[in-house]
Amino acid sequence: MAIRDLSLLLKNLSVTRRPGRWCMVSDVAEPITAAATIVEDEGVTSVVSVADAERLGIAPDFVAAWLTLDMRSALDAVGLTATVATALFREGIPCNVLAGYHHDHLLVPEHEADRAVAILLRLRPSPPQGSLE
Repeated sequence: MAIRDLSLLLKNLSVTRRPGRWCMVSDVAEPITAAATIVEDEGVTSVVSVADAERLGIAPDFVAAWLTLDMRSALDAVGLTATVATALFREGIPCNVLAGYHHDHLLVPEHEADRAVAILLRLRPSPPQGSLE
């Protein structure tokens, strides 16, 4: 069941890194397998593997790690995106947020992936002192 309450979302926060190296490309004319697509007035942005982009002669300007927030947040949950983006911002890590039906996803600089995961996991509330959790 999808969670709406921010405190429950943070309590259940877990992060998985999707294998691979990712980048965003715009208006690719050749067939390419996109992991995500965003249609804007200016064109179509696709999230693709760096290998696919390079195969098409595209040099990525932002190579990302793809992090998935594993808990299932409701589409109308308030505050999760702001909370995770703010935590990363405070540590100088940029992120591009993609909201899926089941999970939220973050594209962060590949070289910052481990640090980003550690920062996000610190958002989980600490168990009360003396608790066995």
